[in-house]
Amino acid sequence: MVIYTDGACEHNPGPGGWAALLVSGPRRKAISGGFRRTTNNRMELLAVIEALRALRGGRRTVQVVSDSKYVTEAVNQGWLDGWAAKGFRKSKGVRENADLWIQLRELLRAHDVTFVWVKGHAEHPENEECDAMAVAARQCPDLPSDTGYEDSAAANTALGLTLL
Repeated sequence: MVIYTDGACEHNPGPGGWAALLVSGPRRKAISGGFRRTTNNRMELLAVIEALRALRGGRRTVQVVSDSKYVTEAVNQGWLDGWAAKGFRKSKGVRENADLWIQLRELLRAHDVTFVWVKGHAEHPENEECDAMAVAARQCPDLPSDTGYEDSAAANTALGLTLL
């Protein structure tokens, strides 16, 4: 199984969209969504999270292909595990997007996942397809609220990550 992902934001923060393409042999499934006010990094993360949530049938071996070094390096360089060991806290509060990093970490435990970085906007067909879907998702009318971004203090408190 290969999952291609991308996130897009018009301004940062601003309206954002995420998209993923799940490919298993000849089968392809496209998923996407968006929020009225969010950040590009949140959309990159959410694309991976929603794609992994969409997997059915137990533990899977998955390769995630993303143009986000923010996501790929956090996992491949072991930063995510280090952040988790520190309770997603840093010297001046809580790590950005802690709510999403916690969700991703749980999903990574459920599957055998490897991450591959590809250069964005470099004519990689699946990456370009995901980019187009993410842009379309951010342009939808009446986008919902990304409460994890718009109300990050409340979201972090709910996760037990009180700001310092």
